[in-house]
Amino acid sequence: MSPSGLKTPPALAPGTLRVVPLGGLGDIGRNMTSFEIDGQLLLVDCGVLFPEDDHPGVDLLLPAFEIIQDRLADVVGLVLTHGHEDHIGAVPYLLRQRPDLPLYGSKLTLALVEAKLKEHRLAREAVLKVVGDDTRVEVGNFDLEFMAVNHSIPDGLAVAIRTKGGTVLHTGDFKMDQLPLDGRITDLRRFAKLGEEGVDLFMTDSTNAETPGFTPLEKDIAPAMERVVATSEQMIIVTCFSSHVHRVQQVLDVAQLYERKVVFVGRSMVRNMTVAADLGYLTVPDDTLVELKDIDRVPREDLIIVSTGSQGEPLSALARIANQEHPVIHLERGDTVLLASSLIPGNENAVFRVINGLAKLGATVVHKGNAMVHVSGHASSGELLYCYNIVRPANAMPVHGEPRHLIANADLAVATGVPRDRALVCQDGSVVDLRNHRARIVGQVDAPYIFVDGTTVGDISESQLTDRKILGEEGFISVIAVVNTRSNRLLSGPDIHARGFAEDDAVFDEVRTEVADALRSALEQDVDDVHRLQQIVRRVVGRWVNKTYRRRPMILPVVIEA
Repeated sequence: MSPSGLKTPPALAPGTLRVVPLGGLGDIGRNMTSFEIDGQLLLVDCGVLFPEDDHPGVDLLLPAFEIIQDRLADVVGLVLTHGHEDHIGAVPYLLRQRPDLPLYGSKLTLALVEAKLKEHRLAREAVLKVVGDDTRVEVGNFDLEFMAVNHSIPDGLAVAIRTKGGTVLHTGDFKMDQLPLDGRITDLRRFAKLGEEGVDLFMTDSTNAETPGFTPLEKDIAPAMERVVATSEQMIIVTCFSSHVHRVQQVLDVAQLYERKVVFVGRSMVRNMTVAADLGYLTVPDDTLVELKDIDRVPREDLIIVSTGSQGEPLSALARIANQEHPVIHLERGDTVLLASSLIPGNENAVFRVINGLAKLGATVVHKGNAMVHVSGHASSGELLYCYNIVRPANAMPVHGEPRHLIANADLAVATGVPRDRALVCQDGSVVDLRNHRARIVGQVDAPYIFVDGTTVGDISESQLTDRKILGEEGFISVIAVVNTRSNRLLSGPDIHARGFAEDDAVFDEVRTEVADALRSALEQDVDDVHRLQQIVRRVVGRWVNKTYRRRPMILPVVIEA
């Protein structure tokens, strides 16, 4: 049986399309989804997730590559719906295992991927296949049709996947902004045309499924942003996602209006905006952009810093500024910081920590909670209902969201006529088979995410993370004793020291006597196994710590036989 209690999936029948979401942390389908038919695999998206507080020392989390590890030769292509990190960030790690895997995506998406691959020294072998809003291409047993969708990054694509097992429409991340900054709207006409042909499985963005109505327009934030710039008399720092080209364009436009200079700060921000400008997705007004090394040539009151760090990442430019650790940028009382981004669930503590640090330095912090400075890039429930009504799918499989979002999206599908047993609420590793216009969950595979720690990929286990968490939160106690098992004597110690638990080792005087008595008693009973003696020490210290302090530090007993 699988971890969820479902049976192991059966062998895949000929002509059946199998769909398996391989993301992590309950963010279903956002990171990677596998489609299989007649021995061939197609992957859609390959993104990273970022660590939360219970992932100490972890830099990134990758989707479950292990499931396809032995079948990489069967993968005919990887489709990338758009250029956000949670959809493309893991591509270099996958290409390390198969460098010639064909990648399909829009011009901007693949340009951002190529920039990442250059950093990983993988660009030379990469097979990049640019597709457009109306491209249709056969990739092995899969007939792919791409169509435009609007999102918080340019060049997003939905993909229709036609196979012998049925037709799937995968939206990627999308919304229905009717007046987008780049004029590129979600192609609802193509959605409707596919609906007329027959969509067997609709896989649609669930992120805002609980939010009523329609997502506000990107252009609606312009007045609030302009008001911030107009009323600020000192330096302004704007932080947003490093891929949010539209938001950066708005900053550049308002900077030109008020004759301010703009400086990009943060490696990913500089890289992505350079790519976007080179390809024509970002228009930089003449004499507006200044490099960080030339910042001292511009009066502070004329500067707008566009920085990374909107999610409170500890090593980001904004966090370093808040901690007064940035080598170039220094905040002064009266400066303004504008957080032009949403708050990703799980990042609240990190973001509020940075906001508090900025406020203590005397900055005015403007964010979504006190001004209209950000709108979501995801469709709200009204937009999802609209899409269900024009697509009229036979089956629905909500993706891109936490469990509550998936459930809310499934309820919308049911409200528009999808039978309840065909609105599939899945988890990562759920195995869904599509055959004869009917989708069913037929089993479950283990889909653990992979931890990246520095240059180490996949060598960090859950137990090691637990140890790190204990060390960080509860501290560390070491106990060292020297015994002679031949004479049954305690020769030295126990010496007890702690880090992150107590500043003064004198607090252990009481338990030191208890440990010594326990060791002597065990030795007198002819216990001569060092491992057993260490376990006795751990039990005595652990019981005392729990009783006295109600804490559970990591305890490392060392018994040396002399």
